[in-house]
Amino acid sequence: MAPPLPAGRTALTMHSVDNIAFVASQTPEAQEALERLKQRYPHVPPATADVIVALGGDGFMLETLHATINRRPAIYGMNRGTVGFLMNAYREDGLIERLRDASPVRLHPLRMRATTANGATVEALAINEVALLRQSRQAAKLRISVDGKVRLEEMICDGVLVCSSAGSTAYNASAHGPILPIGANVMAVTPISAFRPRRWRGAVLPDTAEVVIEVNETDKRPVSVAADFTEVRDVVRVEVKERRRISLTLLFDPEHNLEERILNEQFSP
Repeated sequence: MAPPLPAGRTALTMHSVDNIAFVASQTPEAQEALERLKQRYPHVPPATADVIVALGGDGFMLETLHATINRRPAIYGMNRGTVGFLMNAYREDGLIERLRDASPVRLHPLRMRATTANGATVEALAINEVALLRQSRQAAKLRISVDGKVRLEEMICDGVLVCSSAGSTAYNASAHGPILPIGANVMAVTPISAFRPRRWRGAVLPDTAEVVIEVNETDKRPVSVAADFTEVRDVVRVEVKERRRISLTLLFDPEHNLEERILNEQFSP
């Protein structure tokens, strides 16, 4: 068990804000912001940083999390992209104070283990979702099991995805899946354009569950799977389980924390 924190200290202040690194996407807006912030604040290389300030959009935030997953520094995003759901507002003033006051959110990625038609096995981590999609004009036929028990013998569909709570507002929301509160210790299984069973809308599972998706008629109905940036084609079986041993830390301004954003998404028209 971890020792108690000293009086007056939060979990965040255990992260030093003395060693800050800046990284940016390749857009002109992000690159210009990168140069201005580097001129204004002391910084270190990303490989030695305690906190990384990521400048870009949500896609770049995912890239940064994946690139640092072995070291796992705290990541503070500032929006120089489009949507910026995982990013804080961009402001150059008072950055050190913002980092010190930021609220941490812990995320655990999903581990995907995919087996292909030729017997190869590919493992990857997904922070948002693991999504299976048909590769051809033919609909996919999938069997879904949870913790070793078949729960759906056959689903005819374009695909299915398993998402984390942090990823529930991304592709999952577009597929009309549930938006999951951070800290609820659940994940979602959401069909993509299901034809049969037509009324199945998916499931919310405890984050301890293991989901296994098997592909029927693989020769006639090939299926690919994507775990964030890792894509595998011609899969016959995909296993998904949360990797609790890996903990990623995102930092948010208190007035724009991730829990509040997810709650707002549930009530947005």
